[in-house]
Parts: sequence; structure tokens; C-alpha cells
Amino acid sequence: MDDLKGMISEAADFIRARIDLVPQIGLILGTGLGSLGEGIELIATVDYGSIPHFPVSTVESHQGRLLFGHLRSRPVVAMQGRFHYYEGYTMKQVTFPVRVMKELGIEMLIVSNACGGLNPQFERGDIVIITDHINFQAGNPLIGRNDDTLGDRFPDMYNCYDKDLRKLAEETALELKIPIRKGVYVSVAGPNLETAAEYRFFRAIGADVVGMSTVPEVIAARHQKTKVLAFSIITDMGLPDALGPCSLDEIIATAKKAEPMLRDLIAACVGKM
Repeated sequence: MDDLKGMISEAADFIRARIDLVPQIGLILGTGLGSLGEGIELIATVDYGSIPHFPVSTVESHQGRLLFGHLRSRPVVAMQGRFHYYEGYTMKQVTFPVRVMKELGIEMLIVSNACGGLNPQFERGDIVIITDHINFQAGNPLIGRNDDTLGDRFPDMYNCYDKDLRKLAEETALELKIPIRKGVYVSVAGPNLETAAEYRFFRAIGADVVGMSTVPEVIAARHQKTKVLAFSIITDMGLPDALGPCSLDEIIATAKKAEPMLRDLIAACVGKM
């Protein structure tokens, strides 16, 4: 992806030729959360496979398409399915859609994911507002030649998860009577779940939840100065002294059970942005 700027432009031009909408807000819908898109008043959808240079999701429950339309009267574009480093994609490929959404017009990005809980005060099914992150993935989307037209060579991660948007989400959750947690997200490469020793280590260094996504996209978003709001749904608990077996089916089932609350919260937040 040496000509990243050119590839972004080509993908965006392809979409603009088919979609008459300038989105203000981008959404990334994570594992088990694809139906969040049902609340969008759709104008059009575009399959990832048809967009120049776009990866194609290989993960179960990720439908692999862009949704264009309005959510609470705000123009949005939503990724129904994301990409992961563990699928074999480079970090630049994983974050390419965030670059394209910026080129299409977004100013804010809302990210959701399914995650494992590390904080013993949290429970399965809890919604967590991400306040910060720790990057334990095996790379960074900014490694390599920097294009100054996309962002600074050494971007500051101060206010990475925008404090004003977090405050908005907290106030909105209170209005809707939706219980929420706040915490630090640690991102790992995956695709295996963590060992008991790894869970213990991540908790010791300050993480509240752990997952295999989100951080690369957030780094790219902040590089291009897109404001970020991020949510996790805790689908399993990584308590090292109380571990049990966990399956993808259980993870998706838990995510779907909590999804209606997160859908309402995100929609309400979008309406206030």
C-alpha cells in the first residue's frame, strides 16, 4: 500500500459515484453487533468486495458491507463487519476503511466491539465506554512512510477517546437508564483467547477489558484527527482464578443479548452529536 493516498481516493471515488450522501459520522459494528445497522434509515449498501482495495471480512458474524443512510436524522456510514490483524491483513489494510470514511466526509467515529472482562467488578453483558487503550497488537498502522496530507508523523494520543463524547455518552446512558461501565481496553493480536497468566498480566498493567480489534482503527482515526467514541460489550470474563471454557457461539449470544441497549445508546448519542 505504498500509494495509500491514491488508493483512498480511488475507493472513495468509487463510492461517491454510487452514493449521493456525505456522512458526518462513521460507525464500526463489531462481533455480534452487526444488527446495530437495523436502526439506520438506509439509502444504499455497498459490499466490501466491490470497493477498490477494500479487504473482505473472513470472520463469522461480520457481513462485510458499508451501510449509508441516516440515524436520528444524521448522515452516517456504518461498517457492518470489520477487519482484524489475525485474519492476515496488514495494519494499513485493517485501517483502510477508516481512511476512506474520512475521505467521504466523517468527522467522528463510533467504534463497538465484543471483549473479555478483566475487572472483577464487571460482568458478562456489561456495556463499557472505553476511556483509553493499551496496544499489545504486533504492529501499528502508522509504521512506514508517513503521508503528511493524511496526518502528522508523530501524532499525539492525548484525548484519544474524546472526553466530550464520553461525557455525552455517560449523560445519555443515564437518561436512558442504561447501566454503563468505564475502562481501559487492551488490544491483542489473537485469534486465540488469552491464558490465565495473560489475563492476570493485563489486569496488573491497568486494563479492564481485552479484545482483538479497535486500537488500530482508533490510532488511524486520531492520526487523521477524527474524534472517537468507543464501546465494548463484555461477552466473557477473564478472571484467572475462575476461568472456564468459552466458545464463539457463547460470545456472539452474549453480544446479541446486550445489543439492544447499545443500539439505543449509540442512536441517542448520534442524535446529540
